[in-house]
Amino acid sequence: MQKRWKILQAAEDKTASLHEALKVSRTLCGILVQRGIDDFDKAHRYFRPQLSDLHDPWLMKDMDKAVDRILSAFAGQQKILVFGDYDVDGTTSVAAMFRFLQDVYDQVDFYIPHRYREGYGVSKAGIDYAKETGCSLIISLDCGIKSVELIAYAKELGIDFIVCDHHLPGKELPPAVAILNPKQADCNYPYKDLCGCGVGFKLMMALAAQIGLPASSYLDYLDLVATAIAADIVPITGENRVLAFYGLQKVNEDPCAGIKALMQLAGMQKHMHITSLVFVIAPRVNAAGRMDDARKAVQLFVEKDHAQALAFAEMLHSDNIDRREADSSITGEALALIEKDLEHPKRKTTVVYQEHWHKGVVGIVASRLIETYYRPTIVLTRSGEYIAGSARSVAGFNLYEAIYACRDHLLGYGGHFAAAGMTLLPENVEAFAQAFEREVSQLITEEQLIPEIVIDAEISFSEINTSFYNILSQMEPFGPENMRPVFLARKVMDYGYSKIVKDQHIRFVLKQNNISFTGIGFNMAAKFPLLHSRKPLDIVFTLDENEWNGEKSLQLKMIDMRLSEQE
Repeated sequence: MQKRWKILQAAEDKTASLHEALKVSRTLCGILVQRGIDDFDKAHRYFRPQLSDLHDPWLMKDMDKAVDRILSAFAGQQKILVFGDYDVDGTTSVAAMFRFLQDVYDQVDFYIPHRYREGYGVSKAGIDYAKETGCSLIISLDCGIKSVELIAYAKELGIDFIVCDHHLPGKELPPAVAILNPKQADCNYPYKDLCGCGVGFKLMMALAAQIGLPASSYLDYLDLVATAIAADIVPITGENRVLAFYGLQKVNEDPCAGIKALMQLAGMQKHMHITSLVFVIAPRVNAAGRMDDARKAVQLFVEKDHAQALAFAEMLHSDNIDRREADSSITGEALALIEKDLEHPKRKTTVVYQEHWHKGVVGIVASRLIETYYRPTIVLTRSGEYIAGSARSVAGFNLYEAIYACRDHLLGYGGHFAAAGMTLLPENVEAFAQAFEREVSQLITEEQLIPEIVIDAEISFSEINTSFYNILSQMEPFGPENMRPVFLARKVMDYGYSKIVKDQHIRFVLKQNNISFTGIGFNMAAKFPLLHSRKPLDIVFTLDENEWNGEKSLQLKMIDMRLSEQE
């Protein structure tokens, strides 16, 4: 699939000024300027994050009310239920808050809704469980901001709610005793992009200050906070960057028994990065909710005994194997359906349906299909009497708006710009697919149907050395709004030693002006003939370190390549 290359530019004057102040690579200074780091002080905070940079939790609207309500529960020996969603952000939030409260108070329980029986967010079954078990306070994490009716129902039962959420509030707020959400219009909290676990962390900070606990009482959960930040794909800027930086330190030096057990089962002996949390830890945690019951993910994270944690981790590991098998077989079936559909090449959307597909992986499958057919995609399956589906978008296209326009064909829908879910009646599948195709065709541009690679800077091989890489590494942790820099090198030649490995990857040896680098291009075998053309190439890549027999060397991780333009 041909891709568009978009090369970012940085303001020359600001780049020169930062280069003068920092005395590091001008290319890296240009990338920092693009990311809003354009003076010495900002660079110092960026390269040297400090826990003292975290904001005062009392700046968050309703923090005083939340702390007062929890303290009155302590004083009255009232039972507290910690409630959270079934994904990574929800389960880490619940585990951290539950353990924090348990250390100072014994009347505390937790609840995770079942993905298929109860659905997303606050559930009636969860509130009924609180009533049955004598809980008079529910602390909801990573959910609750839209649960107006359910929180009103809890109030009728004499149960108070403290909502800790980071999703956008609706027009009407739930009748909770306190709502902690920096995205509330009248909340003056300086940083708006915390994940659910981050909001819970701020509540722990405030509670610890109020009852005189040491900072270690909440810093102990930074490994869980970093896992949530990584998995929830929130910006790695400001406060999230500080939390992720110190959270990763904890993951690498002293992780909780649960994370340690997951690392052990995944065979992770190397230094963990944000990407390790995204691709190693998060899928195993998410698999619990996708394939079975996410409660065991919380049990894993609250467990202190290593042997017990390993037993829970093995359950998650097994769920993840099932998830991978389901994902792989369904993706194969979906691709076969698309290939048979002669009309598909003319369409601007992909909509596929089989009633036996596993509901827990249809969202992942939609993302996989976009890798092959780059267009807004919906994967549907049967769920009881109804059809349920997951949708994923391409960069820059508002998927939610397109689905909203087709709402007459749906029983329910929800989501955001890039991803959504829906339910509908079996007899409406065809009409919905046609309406979705019409709507997307009217709104999407031809450009949006071609994948885009954003390139941070053009570079020559002569600039790439160990000290350049060391400074690049200090830009970690990488993630949204602080992605690993992507480079473009022009007029590069194949050295003659490049080869295809395992039928689908390329191991490169490339040179530019007599400076050579090795590299790897995953799933790039189709581009191999370009190397044999013996013509100059433009290559797009990231830099990483390869370790072989105890020796470290820099290598290029190839993203794309094309023939250089002839002058």
